[in-house]
Amino acid sequence: MNKTGNTVLDYILELINLERIEENLFRGQNHNTEHVFGGQVLAQAIVAVFRTIQPDQHLHSIHSYFLRAGDWKVPILYEVDRIRDGRSFSTRRVVAVQHGKAIFHLSSSWHKQEEGLLHSIPMPNVLPPHCLRSDRELYQELAQERPDVLRYAFRFEAIDSRQVENLLMANEDPHPPLKHTWLKTREPLPHNEEVHLAMLAYMSDLDFMSTSMLPHGGKRLRDQIYGASLDHAIWFHRPFRADEWLLFAKTSPSARGARGFVRGQFYTESGDLVATAAQECLIRPVSPVATAW
Repeated sequence: MNKTGNTVLDYILELINLERIEENLFRGQNHNTEHVFGGQVLAQAIVAVFRTIQPDQHLHSIHSYFLRAGDWKVPILYEVDRIRDGRSFSTRRVVAVQHGKAIFHLSSSWHKQEEGLLHSIPMPNVLPPHCLRSDRELYQELAQERPDVLRYAFRFEAIDSRQVENLLMANEDPHPPLKHTWLKTREPLPHNEEVHLAMLAYMSDLDFMSTSMLPHGGKRLRDQIYGASLDHAIWFHRPFRADEWLLFAKTSPSARGARGFVRGQFYTESGDLVATAAQECLIRPVSPVATAW
């Protein structure tokens, strides 16, 4: 429960539900976790753009860049640019601003539903979610030794996350750069496409970057690496619900030059591929000047 008596999911949905200030200008709040969570910014930006799109068009891709670290103590302004409205496709750009500077930029494309060719790669054969422990339970145990994890583990009060490989907080020994996680909200969501798109974007940034550190013993590197999201893209392939189980199958094909690349696919429990995400992240060895972009 949060301080207002509502659930943590209610609180996250309140953060995502932006205030409209002007026709193309929206304001979003932050959780006070001493940093602005990238998944929150992704979700808020999608909501801002969604509210400028005709209802017969649906989001099929976003491409975004994290430009500056956000300030959790002040709201974020989202300025939407209605670049194009077409019969089949529409394009929107949104810039997130704090202290008069852009901290985030997102381009999105929206498509009117059409019939066409159909195929998808099969879902990996992994254990189902009911066979796995929840991250909430695992973080509660970890917090007995490391109370600092609670500043971001609160999200698992809202999102039921279950790791197939059980690689919480990365790992001590090298592990292949792949990870499978089942995700869904703990409570039902409204029948509102905007909310489900935003929540999948929010969940797509959970434990994504750490996949790029698995081959190097990520747990050992935890205090030796400065990490941050640099960019993030999502392609939406099929309808889905974020309050039903989704398998996030993640791999990291490459890491070099203080950057790690991660990609992942979201599958329904019945095996339908509904979205693909990709991210490049900063994984820079810590030095006295390493904490700046």
